[in-house]
Amino acid sequence: MWRGGVLIAFLGPVSGAHFNPAVTLAAWFTGRRTGDGPALRDVAAYVPAQVAGAIGGEVLADAMFGKPLVHFSTHERWAGHLWLAEVVATAGLIRLIFGLARAGRAHLAPLLVASYIGAAYWFTSSTSFANPAVTIGRAFTDTFAGIAPTSVLPFLAAPLIGAAAGLGLVAVCFGRPAAADQDEVVVPQTGQQPVAPTRSTKESALA
Repeated sequence: MWRGGVLIAFLGPVSGAHFNPAVTLAAWFTGRRTGDGPALRDVAAYVPAQVAGAIGGEVLADAMFGKPLVHFSTHERWAGHLWLAEVVATAGLIRLIFGLARAGRAHLAPLLVASYIGAAYWFTSSTSFANPAVTIGRAFTDTFAGIAPTSVLPFLAAPLIGAAAGLGLVAVCFGRPAAADQDEVVVPQTGQQPVAPTRSTKESALA
């Protein structure tokens, strides 16, 4: 869980820490009018990379623990309460990430996102996948963390519904976004330097 925070801090300045297709799509949706989110061509590049990274991570983890490199999970996860939990977990994640950016607190993302993911592991019945790429990756390991390929589809749809709900929460809490409110830590600009003249140097340290 805390490794997620380390990765966000480590790779945020490079790629915007785009590890989650639901977050990437939400960033594209919110930035499509202002032009400060990823373009569709970026989304088309990010999402396959995210899925490939998740699968590669699972295979590497199995290799490190002496497990078969590719052994599809037999852990069935097929129940309405699990899908609801995924909607809730993803909605909260999107509200946190975009809320931090809108409030000028995106420098706190590594700590708070990692804390949220850790908490969501316990307060959701699904153990909070909240990431379509991770769901696909976890189908490639037959461990307690795995998910059977036959159970994957709803776990891909639920985070997308949750992302839409999370953006709705952001809109209710913060209103219409302004172009200068976005930050590059988790929601990167597309080849642009962030324009945030009112932010302190400390707040922009990871941008």
